[in-house]
Amino acid sequence: MKVSKHNTFQLIEDEKDDILDFATFLEYIIPKEFSKDNVVVNLTKYESLTLTEILFFLNVSNTQRAKKKSFILISESLDPDAIPEELIVVPTLQEAEDIIEMEEIERDLGF
Repeated sequence: MKVSKHNTFQLIEDEKDDILDFATFLEYIIPKEFSKDNVVVNLTKYESLTLTEILFFLNVSNTQRAKKKSFILISESLDPDAIPEELIVVPTLQEAEDIIEMEEIERDLGF
């Protein structure tokens, strides 16, 4: 796992090639190490993700969002209309940054 700190979030990338192991590891590590941070997970190295594979991240997303923190996946390989509302999947890092900014404003306003 590769982690880089940005102003408003932590960017996490997989250094191996097993999406299920990566998602399982994130379920363990994010509550321990990143529970107070917005998290962006870069999955662009996986060029042909399925909806089932994206759903591996649902539990960690729900946990992070329950703590009033953003959890965003970056991937271009899925149809945005097929992704459940509980997950935020965007095609670029810039879009992830924009969503975090909007969510921070919403949280500041009490939404």
